[in-house]
Amino acid sequence: MTDTAGQTFGPSALATPANAITIARLLCTPFFVALIVVQGATWLTAAVGAVVAFSDGIDGYVARRQGTTRSGAFLDPLADKVVVLSSLFALAAEGHLPWIPILLIAAREVYMSVYRSFAGRQGVSIPARNSAKLKTLVQDFSIAFCVLPPTAHLHGLQLATIWLACALTLFTGAQYYFDGRRALHGRAA
Repeated sequence: MTDTAGQTFGPSALATPANAITIARLLCTPFFVALIVVQGATWLTAAVGAVVAFSDGIDGYVARRQGTTRSGAFLDPLADKVVVLSSLFALAAEGHLPWIPILLIAAREVYMSVYRSFAGRQGVSIPARNSAKLKTLVQDFSIAFCVLPPTAHLHGLQLATIWLACALTLFTGAQYYFDGRRALHGRAA
């Protein structure tokens, strides 16, 4: 067994501990979604959801300590989108959350992925903002309030949280759009 505690990785590395955590998060997502559909709000569902959510912070911490990679910069946001959107779709399908804010969140996520890809092909990177971390946190809370047994019946709280998540998602999408536009125009000048 190799000790990777003090090891650092270059930007082109693929097999890193941070990427392993991200891939584990992706692999746990179908299990979490199945628990939402089959069991609903149970402590097991909440525990698996917590592990999936907290592992996002852990992989980021590990990546910062051992070196961020291009593969991690791609995989981590992809995992975030897969976890959040699949969980929200399951909760909407089960009637716990309304479809409209979830579809708006999904549309923004798809649009921003395409926009960032376009900007990247132009040689422009759109860095993450702290407001996006808040957006992700509120999205996670909107899911948590549906799967935690003590809050599963608090529909007003769930509605308020999903609409707040939607508003923050659209707001950060606008921020990223204008960040990218400025960067693209600055590059053309």
